[in-house]
Amino acid sequence: REKMENLSLLIKGAIAAEIKVGLKMNVPKARLKAVVARLPALQTPTISHLSDPQWVALEVMVDEKTVREILPSLKKAGACGIVEYPLNKVII
Repeated sequence: REKMENLSLLIKGAIAAEIKVGLKMNVPKARLKAVVARLPALQTPTISHLSDPQWVALEVMVDEKTVREILPSLKKAGACGIVEYPLNKVII
């Protein structure tokens, strides 16, 4: 039974990942609120400190179909070094 539940979890995670992508970007701390306000996130974004104390790295999962719409506004809000990457599984 446990093996079947595990398999089901993994399959559901793979199906959920088909419509999601990950986004990573660097953001000046002074522009962080403006960038976060433009992110339709699954949860809240992950924010990590960088070696330059004036900057943070931000990572989030979003629906792939929204990326084209939000990338220009993220750039205008102050994000840079934006990387989009595919996901294999999303376990919620």
